[in-house]
Amino acid sequence: MNGSSSGRGRRIVLWRHGQTAWNLERRFQGSTDIELTEAGVGQARRAARLLASLKPDAIVASDLRRASATAAELAAVTGLTVEHDAGLRETYAGAWQGLTHEEIVERYAEQYAAWKRGEAVRRGGGELETEVADRAAPVVLGHADKLPDGGTLVVVSHGGTIRTTIGRLLGLDAHHWEGLGGLTNCCWSVLGEGARGWRLLEHNAGTLPEPVLGDDD
Repeated sequence: MNGSSSGRGRRIVLWRHGQTAWNLERRFQGSTDIELTEAGVGQARRAARLLASLKPDAIVASDLRRASATAAELAAVTGLTVEHDAGLRETYAGAWQGLTHEEIVERYAEQYAAWKRGEAVRRGGGELETEVADRAAPVVLGHADKLPDGGTLVVVSHGGTIRTTIGRLLGLDAHHWEGLGGLTNCCWSVLGEGARGWRLLEHNAGTLPEPVLGDDD
């Protein structure tokens, strides 16, 4: 699933949502619908001004509030309408959701270690990372297919979902997706269309180095 290789020169910008209180607490969010903090709204507003300079043609976002509120800031400065799709939600992680990083490591040590080794793990009884890619990548490709030649799509989603989607679009084996580092709040990665499919042009762009606070660390 590497997308079209017709050389249409399209770009996909995958933008992670702004900061939430659970990010700061290192509490696993998954598909829990958590709002942005005031600082998170500010992050989205600043990033939106930068992303607007890319002159995007379309915006699609997860329907969870932290992503839709982030996308709304870009819509406000571009005049574009945001389409929402539940396929772009963060990984559902069952019993892990709502727990802090320390609680997960303490209660699910073997499961956590297996996940970090790159094994296929249903964290908390939830989704496999490949299942997340199965639902999210087609949404991204479907919207990219509607772009004009040379067009740019902004996808507003979540750290884990973005990482798995990038891995799938690049044609990487799922075991190697961990090699893509996490995204800082309100940072983005850019895929460009090359002769042989999608290429990673930028990763975790838009900020000076900061800690990655989220489900993907």
